[in-house]
Amino acid sequence: MRVVIAEDSVLLRAGVQSLLADVGIETAAAVDNGDDLLVAIRDHRPDLVIADVRMPPTFTDEGLRAALAARKEIPGLPVLVVSQYVEGSYAVDLIAEGTSGVGYLLKERVADVADFLEAVRRVAGGGSAIDPDVVAQMLSRSRDPLEALTARETEVLAQMAQGLSNTAIAKALVVTQGAVENHISNIFAKLGLEASRDQNRRIRAVLTYLDSTAVHA
Repeated sequence: MRVVIAEDSVLLRAGVQSLLADVGIETAAAVDNGDDLLVAIRDHRPDLVIADVRMPPTFTDEGLRAALAARKEIPGLPVLVVSQYVEGSYAVDLIAEGTSGVGYLLKERVADVADFLEAVRRVAGGGSAIDPDVVAQMLSRSRDPLEALTARETEVLAQMAQGLSNTAIAKALVVTQGAVENHISNIFAKLGLEASRDQNRRIRAVLTYLDSTAVHA
């Protein structure tokens, strides 16, 4: 078996490569970013891709997006995602294509080397290995994300979608600006919008609201 590994942590990348070598699995290439992952897959046509989700340059979802792109170029390419995070939308896309040759494991749950190697062999052989926590989070994300919001938080988000500032929202709803800021903080938390240097949470919250209302229109 020949694999391509994509992991930006030097120690983790070397560790996985060493584990695989111990059981006779060859690493054709080991890279630290999504672009190089695609190049390595095209060059080596591996039996399996082991990829992290968040890698340079933005540390958001480069690895998973690259893996998805590779599966479009090479249908059925086995991909095992091993990450600290569940990237909902892309995880759904990966698994929605079929569970043949697909795995998604959380690093914190990969405590047993034998289990990890079994997952490697299973996915490479066309099977699946999906962490239960990944399934649970994907199911929760598939529901209407606005269900978790209170009526007031939904009102605030609707005002945000109209482009109103916090001051304007406070005036429209006859509440203090501090109350609006608290509501917005709760909205971000309930929608799972973490702070990021590269993405505006306010815009992402509004897009989530627009997507949800469009579905239920």
